[in-house]
Amino acid sequence: MKAKEGSKVKIEYEGKLDDGTVFDSSEKHGKPLEFEIGEGMVIKGFENAIIGMEKGQEKEITIKPEEAYGQHNDQLIKKIPREQLPKEPEPKKGMMLAIGTPDGKQFPATIVEVTDKEITLDLNHPLAGKTLHFKIKLVEIS
Repeated sequence: MKAKEGSKVKIEYEGKLDDGTVFDSSEKHGKPLEFEIGEGMVIKGFENAIIGMEKGQEKEITIKPEEAYGQHNDQLIKKIPREQLPKEPEPKKGMMLAIGTPDGKQFPATIVEVTDKEITLDLNHPLAGKTLHFKIKLVEIS
């Protein structure tokens, strides 16, 4: 049986950046990643790589930003008044925040600059603009 649109799959994986840094893995989470192909639960390039694989098959893939988290968008760099953030913990460059949307969803933001009056946030996904390299193994299809 080959994985196809609508298949429920379990994947063991390790994701690396161009410099070899591991940014995520199923081992880190202690279990395989489970999702249904076509539901949009994983990035497009990852999902496309699984289609056509058979149980037990392994492969290495490279995913360009366009099929991952997109290119870095300078319009997603925003300045907000410092008083809009809580005083504790003290905001610092590099700190990640979860920003809430009106519909109740959350997305990550990174603090890129802190002054006495403003905080500059990068609302791009932390992996935006990056080429991703994965080792994947399909461990189950249903």
